[in-house]
Amino acid sequence: MPDTLIVEREGAVATIWMNRPDVHNAFNETVIAELDAATQALAADPEVRVVVLAGRGRSFSAGADLNWMQRAAAAAEKDNLIDARRFAAMLRRLADMPKPTVARVHGAALGGGVGLAAACDICVASEDASFCMTEVRLGLLPAVISPYVVRAIGARQALRYMQTAERISAARAGQLGLAHEVVAPQDLDERVRGLTAALCAGGPAAQAHTKRLVLTLEAKLLTDNVADLTAGAIAAQRASPEGREGLAAFFDRRAPGWVPPP
Repeated sequence: MPDTLIVEREGAVATIWMNRPDVHNAFNETVIAELDAATQALAADPEVRVVVLAGRGRSFSAGADLNWMQRAAAAAEKDNLIDARRFAAMLRRLADMPKPTVARVHGAALGGGVGLAAACDICVASEDASFCMTEVRLGLLPAVISPYVVRAIGARQALRYMQTAERISAARAGQLGLAHEVVAPQDLDERVRGLTAALCAGGPAAQAHTKRLVLTLEAKLLTDNVADLTAGAIAAQRASPEGREGLAAFFDRRAPGWVPPP
């Protein structure tokens, strides 16, 4: 059984590979815990200057694992809240890491996968990448990822894409600011290497202070209170009648009750 995560080191650059290609790097409790642990370990390692987040196989990350979603659908609100707080804490630590972070996105980035890409400082996407916040189609909310997505694309665009669940092409993601750069698939790794080299040329203390300054200036989006608010919002919606109907319909392969008949 392959490891859920693989961390590779090349000089001062560490790459965290999400390694569940058979499920398009969907995440569950284990992946969240391991991502959190890897983030904290690399943040504390003085030999690491830059962290890259990437996915093995055909996709960056398809978001929540189906088995995990089924367990969430059956769980009480208080259990959903515990789960959501763990995810929120992991994203917060990734976003707050005192070192530059780069998301290497190819294939699908769905739901929480969009949140992972948005929580990184820089996002480079392959032309074959696509992004989609699918939660409302399941009667759920893109709650925990919302501070990072709103930071990336602004409230106006978030109001559209979080409510329509439209798929966002790589080109459109570049226009929105969700991706900083979009490159041909064969150029993706070379561009990531170029960015990590540029980042390694900066002073590490200066970069850490710069990052803290920027995050402090926009702290209204990323406070502990906001993290708790988003975790509570998704926990309540998962446990609501609409949330349970949406997940049940998804697993039953039928339209949920709120979709008008054709």
